[in-house]
Amino acid sequence: MRNGNIINGCSYCSMSRRKFLAGCVACVGTSGLLAKPAPSIAARSGKIRIQVIYSLHAPKQPGPDWPNVGFDFRPVMKRIDAALARGCPEFEFVSTMAKGPEEAKKILQKNALSGVDGYIVYQMNCWNRVVQGIATSGKPVLYVDFQYGGSGGFLVYNAAFLRSGAGNVGFVASSNMNDVIAAVKCFESVRGGSASDFAALTTKVRMEGTPRMGSMQCRPDNIRTVSTDECIRQMKKSKILSVRDQNSGPGGEMLGITVENVSFAEVNAAWESADKDMSKTVAQKWKDDATKVVGVSDETLETSAAMYLGMKEVLKKHGANAIAINCLGGFYGGHIHAYPCLGFHQLNNEGMVGACECDIRSTATMVMIEAMTRGRPGFISDPVIDTAKRQIIYAHCVAPNKMFGADGPVNPFEILTHSEDRQGASVRSILPLGFMTTTLEIRQPQKEIIIHQGKAVENDPDDRACRTKLAVEPAGDIEKLFSMWDQWGWHRVTCYGDTKEPVYSLADAIGWKIVEEA
Repeated sequence: MRNGNIINGCSYCSMSRRKFLAGCVACVGTSGLLAKPAPSIAARSGKIRIQVIYSLHAPKQPGPDWPNVGFDFRPVMKRIDAALARGCPEFEFVSTMAKGPEEAKKILQKNALSGVDGYIVYQMNCWNRVVQGIATSGKPVLYVDFQYGGSGGFLVYNAAFLRSGAGNVGFVASSNMNDVIAAVKCFESVRGGSASDFAALTTKVRMEGTPRMGSMQCRPDNIRTVSTDECIRQMKKSKILSVRDQNSGPGGEMLGITVENVSFAEVNAAWESADKDMSKTVAQKWKDDATKVVGVSDETLETSAAMYLGMKEVLKKHGANAIAINCLGGFYGGHIHAYPCLGFHQLNNEGMVGACECDIRSTATMVMIEAMTRGRPGFISDPVIDTAKRQIIYAHCVAPNKMFGADGPVNPFEILTHSEDRQGASVRSILPLGFMTTTLEIRQPQKEIIIHQGKAVENDPDDRACRTKLAVEPAGDIEKLFSMWDQWGWHRVTCYGDTKEPVYSLADAIGWKIVEEA
């Protein structure tokens, strides 16, 4: 075990992370800004001067997003600054904050006159586009993930840098501050060298600091999958209801699965008309089954139960077995009046599919998994990578607690508020450990299925970001696992069991390609 300085007293730690921004390496125009170049390290005596830029909305988070509403970044930034000064006394650090491209541009303009030797950009919230502009400086840039805060943007933006060959950008994704310090010391490599020397050295240091893969021997799992023909037949029989806005009607297909658009109004009406006594019964059952309920009133549980009953009614009406709801847009827009998290939890336990954020690709992936595995659910998540532990952590505010199917064993779960806004009711599922997991996602236009596997090793109780956090040690190359997020987006779907062979068989049968992510 390595006992580094841990920021925020736990594992290292948008406006909305939901707003996925494509094209992650668009340059901030800085042409002409460096008319009076600052002295280089080689030409100056004294300490190496590094600008630390915290990329975030505000010092205290004003709205719902990772890590959570009201999160106070000030003590975290203070601890990071102190750790950098203590760990690298040979450097001079100057810290600032930036929200987006315009502020990044101003930083570059100022430094064109005052001069710095390199940058550290901390991605504190997910989607603030600061690092893209700073990377155009040509100076060495160390890009750091504030885990459970900026992880979505970090993975997507960093993958874009890797793909574009931005040779001046190195990165750290670690819960151990010692790993950050080791990477910062690589700035010394630019004495007489180049920014690409710096980036290459950070890769070497990161790989040396990542533990070797542990034993992949897993607990026995007698998973039974259906034939490829049967899997395809089950998918063709399935239907996904897409609840994105107030529109209704045909929604095309995804992976051969029919998609139908259903309006917020229809779901809300079903919620309003749900039987009140039955809602109380369901809410009480959840309360009795949970190991604890924190910050969630009986009234909120009952409205969540009514949403579950309403969704079941809508599924029955449309002859569907899967539903995906634009939950945040619907709730914040006043179109629905209860989070569907607990309802999704229950539907997935019962062999149906409930999926977050109206992500139809992930919903279709969940339907595929359920069909292939005779009813095992998929867990849709926002992943985080931690090289200090050699883990990928799958995080979301809802997960089943019957990961082996409706008739399988149950695992403990807690009922908490939805993490980002501390409202409503959601689930922290304490998922089984020691088992092999398979993680998938589809891309229909490209006819591709991405896959990686790993051993479930930990449930992270960190209060930041989404409630359920299953940590898995990936089987394969964790460095490769950083490389595809800009092409595939942030979501992945995880199931218990080794389904690699049947996934390959399905891809062969339908003419799709498998992409090995790790």
